[in-house]
Amino acid sequence: MKRIFKILGFVLCGIICVALIALLVSGIRTKLIQNDYSSVYTNPKYQNPVKIENIDVITQHVSCGYAVIEMFSTWAGKNITEDSLYDEYGTIVTSTGNKFCEEMNKQFPEYDTEIHKYQKNTEFIDIMYDTLSSGKPVPFEWAALYGDEWTLHYSLIIGADIPNDKITVANPYGYYEELTLEELLDRTSFKAYENMPLFMKMGFAIGMFEKNTLFSIK
Repeated sequence: MKRIFKILGFVLCGIICVALIALLVSGIRTKLIQNDYSSVYTNPKYQNPVKIENIDVITQHVSCGYAVIEMFSTWAGKNITEDSLYDEYGTIVTSTGNKFCEEMNKQFPEYDTEIHKYQKNTEFIDIMYDTLSSGKPVPFEWAALYGDEWTLHYSLIIGADIPNDKITVANPYGYYEELTLEELLDRTSFKAYENMPLFMKMGFAIGMFEKNTLFSIK
């Protein structure tokens, strides 16, 4: 019996060590993406405001991933809804970035959706601006408040006026938001997520969730 407890103790210590290393690596990775982006305000490339019209914000009742697909569908002239997606699968299949990307490509084969994970701030801004400039909204992952509770959430970036420091988001919690770049990046990096529970931190540490992640549409 003592031998069993000793083995279990070693296993538990091993699990704790792996978890601590994963959290440490996740913290380092987060710091690496938070580079200085101040030059974008004067960069000639970003001087023209870009905005996608005819994006009708909705209030989700199944999931944020399905709601973003519904909003994108309406913009694209199709009729894919939260309910039709749930009826198709009987569950939610967009709980991770990779799965959301797969579903976008399945539902909208006329477009090529690509996921971009752990982008540096400047890279995130560049992909966002290029996608908007091509006339398409930008799905992305971020920390959002649902009432007083922080959540991991999907939404659509629909506008960027970088010289005036204004980013417009269609949030499927039922409203449009206007944010500064600093506010946006604090939330895409999940720096703004106050008192993040351990299971969420571990989700980022093991790669289940991602930071500074967005989806380009071509």
